[in-house]
Amino acid sequence: MPSWLILVLIGVVLVVLGVATEIGQFLIWIGVIVLVASLVISLVNRRRT
Repeated sequence: MPSWLILVLIGVVLVVLGVATEIGQFLIWIGVIVLVASLVISLVNRRRT
């Protein structure tokens, strides 16, 4: 499984948990940061190939 896909899954889980819990705002921001990082990694990997 590619690393960017794992980061996307982790980001989605953090966003969902952030919506469902009391400390939601913090987890949503962490999830968004992880999703953006995975997007950047996938774009860099596509440029190399």
